[in-house]
Amino acid sequence: MKLPPYTGLLKATLELAEDGTPVMVMPFHDDVLGRPGFLQGGAISGLLEVAAIAALRHALENEGGGRIKPINVTVDFMRGGRGLETRAAGRITRLGNRVANVDAFAWQDDRSRPIAAARMNYLIERD
Repeated sequence: MKLPPYTGLLKATLELAEDGTPVMVMPFHDDVLGRPGFLQGGAISGLLEVAAIAALRHALENEGGGRIKPINVTVDFMRGGRGLETRAAGRITRLGNRVANVDAFAWQDDRSRPIAAARMNYLIERD
């Protein structure tokens, strides 16, 4: 799966969950450091966006492919991201012919305690 170049700057990698859905994994490193010992908010937002894109591309692969363009992104920060490995996954709430809605969540120790969440809308140009 082709992911945005920003994925490399975050040093994020793609894993598959037990159910086959994509999960992005970002290690803590100097390039994502905000205040000492914590993640920078832009790095968290970027990870959420990449997770949403991975989920959407994964779904589109099963439907013949297509290009996506972001329409809008809203991010909610719930708690500070500490100096730990961070994971993020997207969940498609609507996949229409021309528009998709995706939620994404980032967590560290416990998936049930997210550090941030995002809602994104994408324009889809089907192949």
